[in-house]
Amino acid sequence: MFWFWIGVSLGVLIAVPLVAVAGRRSLRRVRALERRAQAAERLAEMGTMTGGLAHEIKNPLSTINLNLQLLREDVDEIAEGLGAGGVALTDIAPAQTREKVDRVRRRLDPLTREVQRLREILEDFLRFAGRVNLDRAPTDLNGLVTELADFFGPQAAAAGVRVRVETAPQPLTADADAGLLKQALLNLLINATQAMEEAQRLPGTPHGGARDLILRTERGKTHGLDEVHIHVIDTGPGIAPDRLDKIFQPYFSTKKNGSGLGLPTTKRIIQEHGGAITVHTDPGRGTDFTISLPVHAPAS
Repeated sequence: MFWFWIGVSLGVLIAVPLVAVAGRRSLRRVRALERRAQAAERLAEMGTMTGGLAHEIKNPLSTINLNLQLLREDVDEIAEGLGAGGVALTDIAPAQTREKVDRVRRRLDPLTREVQRLREILEDFLRFAGRVNLDRAPTDLNGLVTELADFFGPQAAAAGVRVRVETAPQPLTADADAGLLKQALLNLLINATQAMEEAQRLPGTPHGGARDLILRTERGKTHGLDEVHIHVIDTGPGIAPDRLDKIFQPYFSTKKNGSGLGLPTTKRIIQEHGGAITVHTDPGRGTDFTISLPVHAPAS
């Protein structure tokens, strides 16, 4: 009996510190979860506030833009003499007056462009920050990329870029929101086209011949799971190594008037579909963005 109580006492002496350590660990986990919940709540509040602020800014910008257009029309009417019996301003006004009218015109043009640019930035932000509501349906990816290439082809051709489509020989279907998936791909196509167009302007770059922009679909696997892959491949300048890890960060852009939200929006759309986007680049030769999506499982 003596040794029994000795064993019990030793067990209690050993167990008490262990229980205390476990309690402290559990308390730390609870506090960490509370901090994460509070941070998530603050982020949600900030998202709601910034989204509301963007809407509040967008509305008066629309009013300003409309009034700038009306003002420009009034200035054009004055200049053309539409309100003065059809007599042109150049026939009746002294040079000083004509110069003032021309100056007003020159000032209105950049104002209109900047207001339009701000509206586009706000629209990009609202698309990026807003809730993504997927309208999923079994989607033929071969047909989707072919349709998108037909739509974007003329715009690419105007920039000296040739769009090619290489679809998988077998049908490829994914549960996707076709409209949002097209938007994600269109962002990649626009970025690639602009990059190739800018590269053609660099000194020492040959300007003859079209650059290639390839849309390719194929079946693949990741960790043993069946997937469908959509590649957007360009033969442009590639992405510099020091920029590669930043391209999906909001507001990072190498373009003069870029919003820096195109690629982050694309990534978010793909992630909402349960997929992933990866990039492989070879500076001086081109870039390959690969979208991976789960294969649609037909109902049995």
